[in-house]
Amino acid sequence: QVQLAESGGESVETGGSLRLSCALSGDFFSEYAMGWFRQAAEKEREFVAAISRSGRRKYYTNSVKGRFTIDRTRTTMWLQMNSLIPDDTAVYFCAARYAPWEHASINQTDYTYWGQGTQVTVSS
Repeated sequence: QVQLAESGGESVETGGSLRLSCALSGDFFSEYAMGWFRQAAEKEREFVAAISRSGRRKYYTNSVKGRFTIDRTRTTMWLQMNSLIPDDTAVYFCAARYAPWEHASINQTDYTYWGQGTQVTVSS
């Protein structure tokens, strides 16, 4: 059974940086496209970033372009978040989709497995 585990969420001040990580267990990590989504209080969950199985294709929502970087190693996916602002405050979820092709979806309904979420709080 595939399981995802996120870590790295903390409280930081505006302009700070955080690095979230996501580990997949229960199957071969290299066969999965991965994504990050976030949900702020009283808002819908939204797409943040996604990466294809090899890491060659990366996708970002406009509000994080130039500030966030998604990447992956053989075992872990990362989301490096720089220049954080209060609007980045949310619970961040890692998601996985079996996808042995070079693409990663930005649609949360395409993802099968989800982590429990990690809280990121950015204070002004």
